Amino acid sequence: MAFLEARGIVKRFVNHLALDKVDIAIPQNSIYGLLGPNGAGKTTLIRIINRITGPDEGTLLVNGHELKSSDIRDFGYLPEERGLYKKMKVGEQAIYLARLKGLSRKDAMKRLKYWFEKFEIQAWWDKKVEELSKGMAQKVQFIVTVLHEPSLLIFDEPFSGFDPVNAALLKNEILKLKERGATIIFSTHNMASVEELCDHITLINNGKSMLEGPTEEVRRKFSQHLVKIDFSGNAQAVKKILNEQFSLHRLEAIDNHYTAEVKTGEDQSLNHVLQSIMPKCHIHSCQELLPSMNDIFIQVVNQKDLSTQNQKS
Repeated sequence: MAFLEARGIVKRFVNHLALDKVDIAIPQNSIYGLLGPNGAGKTTLIRIINRITGPDEGTLLVNGHELKSSDIRDFGYLPEERGLYKKMKVGEQAIYLARLKGLSRKDAMKRLKYWFEKFEIQAWWDKKVEELSKGMAQKVQFIVTVLHEPSLLIFDEPFSGFDPVNAALLKNEILKLKERGATIIFSTHNMASVEELCDHITLINNGKSMLEGPTEEVRRKFSQHLVKIDFSGNAQAVKKILNEQFSLHRLEAIDNHYTAEVKTGEDQSLNHVLQSIMPKCHIHSCQELLPSMNDIFIQVVNQKDLSTQNQKS
């Protein structure tokens, strides 16, 4: 059973259909990527999950029961539009937000001490939020999002404003939260982060769910049957075999060995390639080349946009 399900979610704003019968099923203890271009409907869906707004049609289920207001206390939400009070001191605000999530002052202080030390931001405790950089404020907001140890965490563009070092720190903490049992929704434009973090993805475009499934299955679905082989030996003989039996895309010399990229037929595999060339060379490494999530994202969105243009013309 999925931890969170959205069934047939529809949301309209005046003449705009923001979500059009969207279905998602988020497995428990997974990191679920919610992908899509600007204006696709991702943030609208997140706001519906958080009961900030309601759907016009459809149902949301948490652990098999319909989502209730009381469920929200066990959620943690880091919105793309940051929401800290600029004139309040960091520590004072962190305690206030922790108390809103049901923590006692004693527990809040204990947990804040742990997180402020982990992120090395103890010196910020008495600073006002307006004195912080965007990245610093982002760290504080991340801490108050996870402080009450919610079972569902929703991160909307969590790496915005971070340099690569701090982005890596945050990625590591997100993975640790999953290890501790949290279920995580991760909305982002950063496709590299999707491949690193997400177990499952849904791609939303123009209010519709266009693509859904485990990340690796989605990448395999869009496979172009490309393989990469590093070898040493008789390059000319290998080149001849690859051209005759397969489709050789590239062959180049690198130091004392060669790298070949080969497109196989749909009924051929990497093993077919290896068996064909092994008598003529020594294999150092081989791998299937799957498309990146960035390539898949662009392909699906462009196909949909082209289909929409054709329907209008």
